[in-house]
Amino acid sequence: MPLTLTVTEGILTKGSEQATFARLSDAMLKWHGLAGNEAMTPNIVGTIHVLPKNCTFSGSKEAPVVFVEWKVPSFAFSTREIQLGYFEEATQIVHEASGGKQPKERIWINVVHAVDGAWGINGKAMTNAELGGAVSTT
Repeated sequence: MPLTLTVTEGILTKGSEQATFARLSDAMLKWHGLAGNEAMTPNIVGTIHVLPKNCTFSGSKEAPVVFVEWKVPSFAFSTREIQLGYFEEATQIVHEASGGKQPKERIWINVVHAVDGAWGINGKAMTNAELGGAVSTT
């Protein structure tokens, strides 16, 4: 389940990007009741993008921003409780990692759902049912 963390340079202290990424990932697993799940944990993958200040925008103007984006099967983030809980916690994680400098209203989070059957792991296109089965057996 790829997480893409995109931040304007200077928002997070040098070296804290990795810890922030890990905390965001751990929170996602926690909110889905999957902390420590042997099938899911190694499939939480992703990237960190630190962009120059002149390359991030809000309202069509240069601005310091943070984007937290998940690409997940459609059964993830499927309840309002999980959405509200994760988004609040993730916003707080990033806000704290910025030393309180990044305003919460400049931290955006979104979730993109993959088409059922179009989730590839180990060269196999898996359905939601297959993914769910793999997760529940560990």
